[in-house]
Amino acid sequence: MDLELTGKTVLVTGANRGTGQIIAESLAREGATVIRHSISPQVGCLQGDITSADGARSLLEQLEAHNAVIDILVNNYGTTDRHNWRDSDTDKWLQMYQINVLSAARLAQGLMQPMREKGWGRILNVGTIGSHQPNNIMPAYYAAKGALATMGVSLAKELSGSGVTVNTVSPGLIRTPELEAGYRKKAQREGWGEDWKTIERKVVETDFPNPCGRIARRDEVADLITFLCSPRADFINGQNIRIDGGAVTYV
Repeated sequence: MDLELTGKTVLVTGANRGTGQIIAESLAREGATVIRHSISPQVGCLQGDITSADGARSLLEQLEAHNAVIDILVNNYGTTDRHNWRDSDTDKWLQMYQINVLSAARLAQGLMQPMREKGWGRILNVGTIGSHQPNNIMPAYYAAKGALATMGVSLAKELSGSGVTVNTVSPGLIRTPELEAGYRKKAQREGWGEDWKTIERKVVETDFPNPCGRIARRDEVADLITFLCSPRADFINGQNIRIDGGAVTYV
């Protein structure tokens, strides 16, 4: 299937590593011109701390200096830590909101008008199934990701009739190098062995039960995002789409 992305210019935030890197590679394979962003200086990436207004402005100015007209914005950047209800003070909640909501909102505000003027564009936010089914850990993170999904629906309505669609993709656990390393350490402690398939079964059993019986691969998440970024997905708009192997059980 030709996704008709040749000639489209994409900005992927947080594309220097992890799932963002795979998303960028997937879009590039489909013919898009991909501009990669990193919070910290990285070779081949535009740099800007988009968790602040000044950093986001700097990134937008760099795009303008490169004469880059963005057709597709993938708000992939976002992160958390292991905070809980006992240690998450006001500063933590504000930090999670800056990282996971305002970073995306600032870039959407800065880039949506040229999309509107051209009559076509894509804004894709990367969320988490925790916005559907939050846990008791990392409450500020899950609340922020829930706000990100809500923001996406609001923005889709703002851009109604413009040809610009806005969607959120919400993965469950993804097999990143960091996640695998963390679970291999847990496997040593729990006596699960060293075989990844065995470890993965234990992860599903203890932390992420789902009918597929495994966790997502990064390329699976990237493939879904790539499709939603394409003209083939013109009629998918204002959605929060889970990619979780069926872990969230309501319809």
